[in-house]
Amino acid sequence: MPRAVRRYDHLVDESSPSLRVAAVSLDCADHRELARFYARLLEGTLLWTHEKAAAVESGGVVLVMQRIEDYQPPVWPGTSIVHLDLHGGAQIDQLERRAVALGAQPAQTQPDSQWRVLLDPAGHPFCITPFTP
Repeated sequence: MPRAVRRYDHLVDESSPSLRVAAVSLDCADHRELARFYARLLEGTLLWTHEKAAAVESGGVVLVMQRIEDYQPPVWPGTSIVHLDLHGGAQIDQLERRAVALGAQPAQTQPDSQWRVLLDPAGHPFCITPFTP
């Protein structure tokens, strides 16, 4: 028997197999360092750490840091990459200073003064933004 539930503005049939995002994985050279960074930045919970990976949960989102041999940071801007948009309300400057104190670096290119682009300790870009989807 089909079972429809409302998600946002539409009905979804939950009787058939479906996929949901379980986690966002970030490649890096040092998974423990990156997990500590995001746990502190997002005031999250370190869920687990293994030999080659670690996971942090914050606000229902799980980030998995994966240690990769010969890791090379992404180049931003210039290549198409997934990045995190972190909602920060109106305190963009204060949150940027906090992220830098925890180990982030401001990106050289800042495409808009309404948000900030930073690079995490592994070189992944992320944005601190006052906007939510």
